[in-house]
Amino acid sequence: MEKMLVGCFLLILGQILLLPAEAREWPPSRSISRGRHARTHPQTALLESSCENKRADVVFIIDSSRSVNTHDYAKVKEFIVDILQFLDIGPDVTRVGLLQYGSTVKNEFSLKTFKRKSEVEHAVKRMRHLSTGTMTGLAIQYALNIAFSEAEGARPLRENVPRVIMIVTDGRPQDSVAEVAAKARDTGILIFAIGVGQVDFNTLKAIGSEPHEDHVFLVANFSQMESLTSVFQNKLCIQDLCAAEDHGCEQLCVNLLGSFVCQCYSGYTLAEDGKRCVAVDYCASENHGCEHECVNTDSSYFCRCPKGFALNPDKKTCTKIDYCASPDHGCQHECVNTDDSYSCRCLKGFTLNPDQKTCRRINYCALNKPGCEHECINTEEGYYCRCRRGYTLDPNGKTCSRVDHCAEQDHGCAQLCLNTGDSFVCQCSEGFVINEDLKTCSRVDYCLLSDHGCEYSCVNTDRSFACQCPEEHVLRSDGKTCAKLDSCALGNHGCEHSCVSSGGSFVCQCFEGYILREDRKTCRRKDICQAVDHGCEHICVNSDESYICKCLEGFRLAEDGKHCRRKDVCKSTHHGCEHICVNRGSSYICKCSKGFILAEDGRRCKRCTEGPVDLVFVIDGSKSLGEENFEIVKQFVTGIIDSLAISPKAARVGLLQYSTQVRTEFTLRNFSSAKDMKKAVAHMKYMGKGSMTGLALKHMFERSFTQVEGARPLSARVPRVAIVLTDGRAQDDVSEWASKAQANGVTMYAVGVGKAIEEELQEIASEPTEEHLFYAEDFSTMGEISDKLRKGICEALEDSGGRRDSPAGELPKRARQPTESEPVTINIRDILSCSNFAVQHRYLFEENNLARSTQKLFHSTKSSGSPLAEKHNQCKCENLIMFQNLANEEVRKLTQRLEEMTQRMEALENRLRYR
Repeated sequence: MEKMLVGCFLLILGQILLLPAEAREWPPSRSISRGRHARTHPQTALLESSCENKRADVVFIIDSSRSVNTHDYAKVKEFIVDILQFLDIGPDVTRVGLLQYGSTVKNEFSLKTFKRKSEVEHAVKRMRHLSTGTMTGLAIQYALNIAFSEAEGARPLRENVPRVIMIVTDGRPQDSVAEVAAKARDTGILIFAIGVGQVDFNTLKAIGSEPHEDHVFLVANFSQMESLTSVFQNKLCIQDLCAAEDHGCEQLCVNLLGSFVCQCYSGYTLAEDGKRCVAVDYCASENHGCEHECVNTDSSYFCRCPKGFALNPDKKTCTKIDYCASPDHGCQHECVNTDDSYSCRCLKGFTLNPDQKTCRRINYCALNKPGCEHECINTEEGYYCRCRRGYTLDPNGKTCSRVDHCAEQDHGCAQLCLNTGDSFVCQCSEGFVINEDLKTCSRVDYCLLSDHGCEYSCVNTDRSFACQCPEEHVLRSDGKTCAKLDSCALGNHGCEHSCVSSGGSFVCQCFEGYILREDRKTCRRKDICQAVDHGCEHICVNSDESYICKCLEGFRLAEDGKHCRRKDVCKSTHHGCEHICVNRGSSYICKCSKGFILAEDGRRCKRCTEGPVDLVFVIDGSKSLGEENFEIVKQFVTGIIDSLAISPKAARVGLLQYSTQVRTEFTLRNFSSAKDMKKAVAHMKYMGKGSMTGLALKHMFERSFTQVEGARPLSARVPRVAIVLTDGRAQDDVSEWASKAQANGVTMYAVGVGKAIEEELQEIASEPTEEHLFYAEDFSTMGEISDKLRKGICEALEDSGGRRDSPAGELPKRARQPTESEPVTINIRDILSCSNFAVQHRYLFEENNLARSTQKLFHSTKSSGSPLAEKHNQCKCENLIMFQNLANEEVRKLTQRLEEMTQRMEALENRLRYR
């Protein structure tokens, strides 16, 4: 009942406000004088009944908050178009701009944007609803600072062109409007305020110009706005009296109804004669709060501080200036603040130069005269004495002595060095004489200088000589004659193992397992490779008295002669790779550059968008989307399709649309050309109901990527990609089926628009989410997402191409490569017990000939030591590989049977579902 009473009151109030100003019963105190100095707002009544050739700058400010529904928003646009009909729009007559606002301000077009009425009408009809908050004060501030600037097309104030704002709002502002509206009116802007519905009338009066009965309007609903058209035509179309007569205004002339008034620029007030302008003394008329000094400006004032102080951030109080904080003080060492400046100070050991900024060291040597024999050197706090080259400082710290040349340099003397006055000389020890080079020494030949009496030979010692005997002889007690000895007993035979006397000589022999070397004294093992730590990585081969290292097939010996490196197969064969050849074991694989993937022949490369992919679109068709946005989504899908090479061997594409149900628009097998596929997208019908995103993901996971609907088998290693597009919150859970799809190898891209929920998008998108989640505030910006998404799909295909690399060429004596369903060959070194491995995996070989094959493989011969037992040893490398290949083949067959059975089950379910 209360709502009905309020509605009736608003309807009656709207009809009253729509009456002409003369018919309303306003209080007597609000009556308007039409004289030359009346209080009427200076921009009132610009034109007569026709606005032809009338100059004005008009800016519409439209409330685009969420409280304005779509129907009412359309009514506002119709009202603006009606107003435009009687305006003479052009660069030299009436210029029109338009802002709409919610939580922020959006400048639809400025005063300089359009030159013809038809262009303005088209721009108004093309406006989109913001549907956010109600920041009315922010919109008026934008108009004051930007929309009415000369840069945006407003004509200068000196041309006396009227400036008009028409603002339409339906709710209470979320910010302050009174102060900013008053500031706009004070600059000469005429403001018409139009309120719709339950708007606070006092708020409208705070916005609109005076008298309020001519500039403030309130209607019950948006449909009644059209009745205001004639009212505004009468108010806008009046004669320009400022241009028609000599007004005598010193600064500005502003038209009134049948008259005019003079106005002043900001910072001035009108004098008593109503024509001259006087500067405003803001410092005298306001409580400025300046701590030190107040200074007037054009439109306000500012505070100023005395010398040596700086203004604080509050722009009123002052703080003493730290002159030393400035990097420009120039002090070399230290800066010290004074009352109104600063001074420089030097560190200890320095004194200030005449420039009062730089410092120089104090010359303590000149001041103290310390008595240094050679040189005096200054330090920070004193001095020290130093000697010239060739001298050293004495312990008294002042006098100097000559340097010990023998001790300070590499004199080169073989035995003794003796200092002289300026240098040195070499001398020899007792028993030696100096050589001709005056540095080295030679022994004295005592054998030559004396009659030594030795029977065989004489040998010099340090201070004399000694007699020596030949081999197999020993010196007698007289120290001069010799006696013959057993050759082996002499101990200098040099045999490594054993010595055997033979007549007057001897022979060397080796222990068992060793043979004599060519020197006939030392011995070596017969098998060098077993006898030493040869360090060969693969194979050691004996070679005469040493060994050499060799490598297994497919390897070559490294420079150190011990380690082995794989052969560079890419360089040694004609690989045929179009882009890049990469060695792999004893063979090679081909790879492609960035932006390309490997073709089916394993050698050529093609662009990533030409590569194979199974792509399914999951499109939100809920009622929140709207048919117009649904058309944009169809264009988005078409753009992705255009970037792919559509064919059965390359890209296959399917599409699901969902609301409360899920509808398959087409499957992966339906179309083999982009033309037919885009035609199907264009003919899609908008569902327009609920939003069951989880149900759509379940349908995609269980059906869309099956072979029945055209998906290639997992063994083909074709990338599976899903693009999920939604504009709102799902009515069911999305995490379960999104996780299942991701766990089964489907790359999930989540595209959210408008009110889409970020948490749901993160649950849908694959990791990392920053590469698989895209969001746009509205559908008009989806083009940017399309480009990023195409790039992401391309990179996914590149990664897939890398995973599908396979050897491009077969080399001789190479083990059989596994089929696409087989795993990579196991590493034999990782198997601790070959027999245990065979027993643990026997469950794979319980049927028919497979069981017989494995039985033959592992149990064909039980007699130990026979050649046949060695040949079929279950732990031999080649037998283990044969076992693995048999296992892989059986797994491949089972997988194929399972896929065939799954296809039959799906086909049967489809028949049962559609009966």
